[in-house]
Amino acid sequence: MSLLDVEDVTKAFGRLVAVGGVTLRVEPGELRAIIGPNGAGKTTFFNLVSGFFPPSSGTIRFDGRDVGALGPAARVRLGIARTFQITEVFPELDVAENLRVAAESAAGLAFSLGRGAARRAGMDGEVDRLLATAGLADRRNRQVGELSHGDQRAVEIAMALALKPKLLMLDEPTAGMGDQETHDVARLIRRLHRDEGLTIVLIEHDMRVVFNLAQRIMVLAEGKTLAEGTPDEIAGNETVQAAYLGESA
Repeated sequence: MSLLDVEDVTKAFGRLVAVGGVTLRVEPGELRAIIGPNGAGKTTFFNLVSGFFPPSSGTIRFDGRDVGALGPAARVRLGIARTFQITEVFPELDVAENLRVAAESAAGLAFSLGRGAARRAGMDGEVDRLLATAGLADRRNRQVGELSHGDQRAVEIAMALALKPKLLMLDEPTAGMGDQETHDVARLIRRLHRDEGLTIVLIEHDMRVVFNLAQRIMVLAEGKTLAEGTPDEIAGNETVQAAYLGESA
């Protein structure tokens, strides 16, 4: 059984059809990429899967359950976590404090810096685990607002991991980064997939990242599926070359 099963999903805003009849199945343990030109419907599709938009038609099933009517919080509880194009962190807090906020929220505890130490003591191990998983242990006491964009993105991904997701959705995780930061974030994603066994779906414009990481790729154009296949199949697809890959070369 697929972990994520999106069947013929459409999202219309009045007369504008942002996503039209898209089908996607993601298997447990898969690393899938979604690519396409600006305005192709990629982020709208992510919003449909993560519950920020209800579908106009079609079905979305996650782990065998129809989730089309559920909001974001309910889908998080079922195991769907995501990041956004704009990094969502607390820049005035240090790295460990950001992860503690996420861990306590995931555990149903209210975060209050400097108080409730006994209640939060049980979170110390979880914070240490997240720091190690994201490769941030040596930056645990650094204020997040002072970190590089790549390190801030790693903090955001670690905060999503605090939710213990079955499916991690990453919206343009390397956007705005230089070569080294892109390499570091891509390496983190690969490690989460390989070592942590996470199922990951990412939207990405950097084709180096896509073709080095993804096992399968879905190409969207004008809200519809243009092609789907392995990296080799997508790279050799003349329609994709003409509509997308060729224009970015």
